Amino acid sequence: MAETKHDLVILGSGPGGYVAGIRAGQLGLDVCVVERDPFLGGTCLRRGCIPTKALLHTADLLQQARDGARFGVVCGDVTLDLKAAHQHKTKVVTKSSKGIEYLFRKYKVTWVQGTGRVAGDHTVEITRPDGSVEKRQAKNVILATGSRCGDLPFVSADGDRIINSDHILDLEEVPPRLLVLGAGAVGMEFASIFSRFGSQVTVVELLDRVLPLEDPDVSAEVNKAFRRQGITVHTATRVEEAKVDGGLVRCRAVSAKGETLQLEAERLLLAVGRVANFKGIGLESTKVQIERGRIVVDEFCRTHEEGVYAIGDLLPTQWLAHVASMQGVLAVEHIAGANPRPIDYDQVPSCTYCWPEVASIGLSEPKAREQGYDVRTGVFPFSASSKASIIGESIGFVKIVGEAKYDEILGVHIVGPHATELIAEAEVALRGELTAEELIHTIHAHPTLHEAIHEAAEGVHGPMIHI
Repeated sequence: MAETKHDLVILGSGPGGYVAGIRAGQLGLDVCVVERDPFLGGTCLRRGCIPTKALLHTADLLQQARDGARFGVVCGDVTLDLKAAHQHKTKVVTKSSKGIEYLFRKYKVTWVQGTGRVAGDHTVEITRPDGSVEKRQAKNVILATGSRCGDLPFVSADGDRIINSDHILDLEEVPPRLLVLGAGAVGMEFASIFSRFGSQVTVVELLDRVLPLEDPDVSAEVNKAFRRQGITVHTATRVEEAKVDGGLVRCRAVSAKGETLQLEAERLLLAVGRVANFKGIGLESTKVQIERGRIVVDEFCRTHEEGVYAIGDLLPTQWLAHVASMQGVLAVEHIAGANPRPIDYDQVPSCTYCWPEVASIGLSEPKAREQGYDVRTGVFPFSASSKASIIGESIGFVKIVGEAKYDEILGVHIVGPHATELIAEAEVALRGELTAEELIHTIHAHPTLHEAIHEAAEGVHGPMIHI
């Protein structure tokens, strides 16, 4: 039987793979997407971004309902229905997955369930769920196999008492106590969810601050907000032992000061990072190079193997869904000869959907100073915002990092209400190379939260109007 031939075969249907598949179909390429799961969407849709944010929305509504009386809305005895929350989460995920299937049909993207492996000579070998193996010829291949939850050398997730971000999405009950190991975006989001669901939450972070990739001022504000919510936070603390004992997880941790902490909870969430899925996809028979656990590519996502591209969590770039999607488009357009522009990885927005929300783009203040800029900053607190007062969310601020010589905006950092939406203005500002002065002369509607961006821009140059 003759092998099926395609212009492009994509391994993986996450936000990198499925977007690449759709774009390829739009450009008229004969494309096949190979996905090992019986559904499309990958980790982001099924076990990451989307279900997590659905539960976060439930937590937001729960918090608002409990707090409604001060706005004149008395809700009575407000309780969490975790089963209904899971049903909503599943409905959203299913709808999105079916939407991808529809777009695949619309743009004539072939979808094959199975595990794909590069077999050399422009061939992809696919092992189907029933164990049968088929081969498909591909002029080009995009590796988009994503990543999986990581463990620690001394403790691994068992899916029961010690869990990861996959397991926690399906908990049938709220644990009385939850210990979160890792204060990055994943750990902080689940800490925020389950604290409001009713868990007594403790967060332990090896580095000296929560959200260590964010501007230090942002980290400090979030740390303060979490403590006010009753969440215990231990930074600069190393967990050295974790064991299950009598239905509890007992941990021994040591702080940077040498103090020993004994911690226990009904559940331990490992939020300690992810591991790229490049094993078992045939790279050993190619010229693809791996350095420090990441695949080496050029500015168009090409590997050292002719016709083989890699995107998303396989690369040393930011492990974010929107980055993977842009890389998928970039790779496909390069394959199609569309002369795409490489991605500027200094202009990637980062969002954490805990409460308060966090969003940023560009350089933090310390990074800007390290790079030799003459830095000027403007910080406007939401406590001075009328709209923030109206909605009862006055925690946080907008911080603009600028430079003196050309008034260039180097970075924007937001912590507070709807930060993950407000960051869009900053994305456009950096992409368009706007100056702080141009933001000052941009009229912002009143009363709105995004007035805080206008005020922060004023702060780069001098006094702000409302503080």
